[in-house]
Amino acid sequence: MKVHYLRMVRRAFRALRHPKLRHRPWWQKVSKPLFHRSLWVPCRDTVASGLAIGLFFSMMPFIPQSIIAAILAMRAKVNIPFAMGACFVSNPFTNVPFWYAQIHLGQWFIDVLNLPVLPGQIDLPMVGMVSASNWIVGFTAMGVLMALAAYPLVHLFSLILPHQLPVGRRAKALKPAGSAEQSDVR
Repeated sequence: MKVHYLRMVRRAFRALRHPKLRHRPWWQKVSKPLFHRSLWVPCRDTVASGLAIGLFFSMMPFIPQSIIAAILAMRAKVNIPFAMGACFVSNPFTNVPFWYAQIHLGQWFIDVLNLPVLPGQIDLPMVGMVSASNWIVGFTAMGVLMALAAYPLVHLFSLILPHQLPVGRRAKALKPAGSAEQSDVR
């Protein structure tokens, strides 16, 4: 799994540092913080936060989900590949079940919390009454729920397979300079 991840990261670095883009001033401003290595090294906390950001934006019904997730992951200093990859949970095959669940979850939240409803409801066969308000509340609530579910899943995965997803960033970066001799002796 690590080999596939590292290959994907190398391909992404090569594509983002393409010679046609490298010398453009606007791209240099955007890409300078993007290429910080700590944003691409997987550890439990950065992966959990990156996955949470990506899963939240995967439920949003607009096209540039992964770009917005990458920018937010870059600003939050969490793992960018996991934030972008999680956005592809929603794809043309999974959108219909997600939309169905979002409509019903939004209607449930509107009924329980007595939220105001926008005018204009449509009666769809096999779905029921659909309005913009229950869909908006639904995709926001589902995004928050999926983001919250990312943390225990990543931490459980890290407990089960600690060699695949370490707890912290590289140990050399966290140790003080004088303790390098002690870490080599085992």
